[in-house]
Amino acid sequence: MDRWITAVHGAALRRSAAVPVVVDLGYGAAPWTAVELLLRLRTADPRTEVVGIEIEPARVAAALPYEREGLRFRHGGFEIPLDGGVRPVLVRAANVLRQYEEGEVAAVWARLCARLAPGGLLVEGTCDEIGRRHVWVALGPEGPRTVTFAARLGSLGRPSDLAERLPKALIHRNVPGEPVHAFLRDFDRAWAAAAPYGSLGARQRWVRAVRDLAADWPLTDDARRWRQGEVTVKWGALAPGSGTGTGTGTTGPGGNTGTSTGRA
Repeated sequence: MDRWITAVHGAALRRSAAVPVVVDLGYGAAPWTAVELLLRLRTADPRTEVVGIEIEPARVAAALPYEREGLRFRHGGFEIPLDGGVRPVLVRAANVLRQYEEGEVAAVWARLCARLAPGGLLVEGTCDEIGRRHVWVALGPEGPRTVTFAARLGSLGRPSDLAERLPKALIHRNVPGEPVHAFLRDFDRAWAAAAPYGSLGARQRWVRAVRDLAADWPLTDDARRWRQGEVTVKWGALAPGSGTGTGTGTTGPGGNTGTSTGRA
């Protein structure tokens, strides 16, 4: 996720007139994800500052010794408590919404997007314990834009193995008749058809499969990202209720409204 953010949205950090402030929301029991996020994003813009935010006070206390120039930790949740009312250019929330109900997701998205700086980005998704498999949604102030599937290809049996890491908005929709189910079905078929490329390595097989997938699904990236074990598709093509899952979806309306329950 960090690699994708840096490559795809690093230019937005550099365009920021003010110091780019990025939030790692719900960083967990240890602060390593915030530390790594700062190191990665500073390759795109050395001015970047990262604030790790956690709802558990004990986790914040444990992280304070790791503060350094450009890295701070704060107690809080979806209200995104930043000094001076600063609005972040990016909020990253990995494995934060897993304990929520699907019906609560839109309200949480709306609350977090409302805290973004103009042109800001929310990246929300789910990964396995060591980051080998990851699926995330990228959202702007107007709502969801894209869904990215990413994997360490050497550990991947088939693309639909990523289904168990779908974000909360999609994980219960991986059933026949839903667009995300059709997408993963087509991806598996393309992966099987690309089996001869496996002799050249999993990366080449993945790239070939994604090229075939692009004939029917609105992908937003190219081979530069595919070679990293990623593929990004427009949210409208996978959104629940967006159609019959034929791969012809277009970017749908993103306006999500409501209020958060306040958990994080």
